[in-house]
Amino acid sequence: MRKGSDTEELERLVNRAKSRVRARVEHVFGVVKRLWGFDKVRYRGLVRNATRSFVALGLANIYLARGALYGQVRP
Repeated sequence: MRKGSDTEELERLVNRAKSRVRARVEHVFGVVKRLWGFDKVRYRGLVRNATRSFVALGLANIYLARGALYGQVRP
């Protein structure tokens, strides 16, 4: 590919879109690891581990949206 070609520009746009999605998703996992200690997960069975991770990810979403949620409650 040549620098400045259409193919290179398209590839740049695709990579930029991917990185935006990846950044949003990875941020949630970082919060879960940092706040609720999911650095290492002990084996408790697939159902228990899945349930615990779903709850932690749900809490992380609420935690990350707290600014918007507070704005709705306070006038």
